[in-house]
Amino acid sequence: MADQTTGLPNPPPFDPEAIPEAATLSRGGLSLRLEWRDGLAATLPAERLRLRCRCAWCTRDRVENRFPEACSGIAVTTVEPMGGYAVHIAFSDGHARGIFPWSYLRALAVEGPSVARDAPECRAA
Repeated sequence: MADQTTGLPNPPPFDPEAIPEAATLSRGGLSLRLEWRDGLAATLPAERLRLRCRCAWCTRDRVENRFPEACSGIAVTTVEPMGGYAVHIAFSDGHARGIFPWSYLRALAVEGPSVARDAPECRAA
């Protein structure tokens, strides 16, 4: 059911509490720092974000066992807002297809680190 004044679904199709108060890309794009109103804060390494991309190309590569186990030296090159519910993140390997909902980034923040090391570099998908 839509709200009569805004025409938006009521409630919104995303969790407004998942939207961080601050999002800061580190110098060199090696990590993205997120801070939420409830006190949760996390620094997500660029490698972790790249490895956890859920776009169609990355999903296909995972299914076909072609997705890398690590992306050493990867950096975030741009972070752009997407309709208030997500950000589009592009990476230094040329991959620029990932849309990361704020709720997904919050789940990654709560999950904690899990990045493989000493594996081949990422390639653009």
